[in-house]
Amino acid sequence: MHIGDVRQAPVTAPTVTLCLDSKGALRAAFMEAKTTEKLADDDKRWSKAVSGVVAAVLMSVPLLVILLGGRSIGAPGVWIQTAMAGLRQGSSDHSLLHSSSSHHDRLYGGLLIEGFNVQSCHSRYQSAMYRRTAGRRPSPYLVSKLRRHEALQRRCGPGTAAYSNALEQLRSGKSVASPECSYLVSISYRGLGNRLLAAASAFLYALLTDRVLLVDPSNAMDELFCEPFLGATWLLPPGFPLTNYTNFDIDTAERYGNMVKNDVFGSDATDASTAVQQVPAFAYVHLNYDATLEDKYFFCDDDQRQLRRVQWLVMRMDNYIVPGLFLVPAFQDELDTMFPEPDTVFHHLGRYLFHPSNHVWGLVARYYHTYLASAKKRVGIQVRIYGALPDSPALLEQITTCTQKERLLPEILAEREPTISPDPGAKSIAVIVTSLKSCYSDELKRVYWEHATATGEAVSVHQPSHEEYQRSGATSHESKAWAEMYLLSLTDVLVTSSMSTFGYVAQGLGGVRPWLLYKPANSSAPADPPCGRDVSMEPCYFKPLSYDCRRQKQWVDPSTVVPHVQGCHDAGWGVKLVGRSR
Repeated sequence: MHIGDVRQAPVTAPTVTLCLDSKGALRAAFMEAKTTEKLADDDKRWSKAVSGVVAAVLMSVPLLVILLGGRSIGAPGVWIQTAMAGLRQGSSDHSLLHSSSSHHDRLYGGLLIEGFNVQSCHSRYQSAMYRRTAGRRPSPYLVSKLRRHEALQRRCGPGTAAYSNALEQLRSGKSVASPECSYLVSISYRGLGNRLLAAASAFLYALLTDRVLLVDPSNAMDELFCEPFLGATWLLPPGFPLTNYTNFDIDTAERYGNMVKNDVFGSDATDASTAVQQVPAFAYVHLNYDATLEDKYFFCDDDQRQLRRVQWLVMRMDNYIVPGLFLVPAFQDELDTMFPEPDTVFHHLGRYLFHPSNHVWGLVARYYHTYLASAKKRVGIQVRIYGALPDSPALLEQITTCTQKERLLPEILAEREPTISPDPGAKSIAVIVTSLKSCYSDELKRVYWEHATATGEAVSVHQPSHEEYQRSGATSHESKAWAEMYLLSLTDVLVTSSMSTFGYVAQGLGGVRPWLLYKPANSSAPADPPCGRDVSMEPCYFKPLSYDCRRQKQWVDPSTVVPHVQGCHDAGWGVKLVGRSR
């Protein structure tokens, strides 16, 4: 059984033959759909439409003011050539944001602080204006923890005497008994979604262990994002003594798993001086997909006590390890205080850390105002193509069945049924599709153009780009990817593909519990059921530890250790954070 708000009314599932059929594979499927149940709900929808119009008028006022004034917000965009050439939004918006502060909490409940140069990062203080809901509020303790960490970054980060001393200590290859400051270097690699989830995980670990976070700037991390810390950097500067750190892998001698096997820390040391000599100058923490059992001892209390003695940690991971941190006994009280709602970790950390650079924000803002701003309802559909599969009719059918069955998109009228003229007061729906392929949005767009909806609602379908294949590390490609993740996070309803870090980022930033498109057993038939409501907006941790360190590392179900760490619906072997009431 899949948890979700499944409707009782039956909906005729469409049948799709060819994704790119010139006659339109979806037309026959939609024309067979029954509309009587939808028409029976018209009276209810009329009342909802009236309420929607009132809300839309109230929300459109600040946007209209913005559209009529201001200067350019970023570099000219070649990504969206159909955007309105005269659309402006920029530096003068700073004062407008203050005037509308009662409607838009631009600091997200205290996650962010005043004082940043507005021109250096337009998105930081403007993004709240683009969200219809404020999202969850952070706990006062998390806010205070962030302020203390910012002070730590300023006191110990690059450019300080403490940082210079720590670099000299690292170059010497010797440990220090009581280091003034400790550091965590997070390696940036794999796709953009993986990099964001890894950076958020590393930051939470840095918060828990009072370490300065330094993110590897490669793979455009320095070009896609604004700095999150006031008066300090989160980017690792040039000249780092471990020149080959980006190549560390499972064969690296300083890997923590190797140190455990070789008893490098000297658990039998009897005096302090001997213990200090046995602490390495740095350790490499390998939490990648191929992490060994010894690597995953990282999540045990005893091992955390050993790692606290190491001044420099270099960490590689390609997924979201946060649920694993909730399983570390020594961290649990602190995490519970920071996150009384455990299903909001990435929601808060993502909004705190990840602010699109001015160029990327220009892509977001122009597309938003051109295609999404005026819609009464925004629906995001994120389609991941697994492997090198061609355009999939089964996946197209799965998308249409899901969105109609769960009433995320309206059904259409068959050609012989009376056409309902568009109602000026009816809700307009803007659909944004993100995919490497254009097939899925093209079919949806054509069908809603050629056929009236049973509800009288107008549906427009848009897709910012279709790159055909993923090109990790290409800045232009990843600028679009980051902009599209952010655009998805601005929608009211979100449909995402199973096991997609792209979708995980969007749902977390938006504070939306998505509808998951389940991965089918094979590519020739759609999944049954096609989708279900996810249990939380948190990302899934694909490679969790499967033992309880408090029981001498016996293999157990993690949910029996921490009830709010549950299995993932899209990856049965993974775990994710859920609300405490579940």
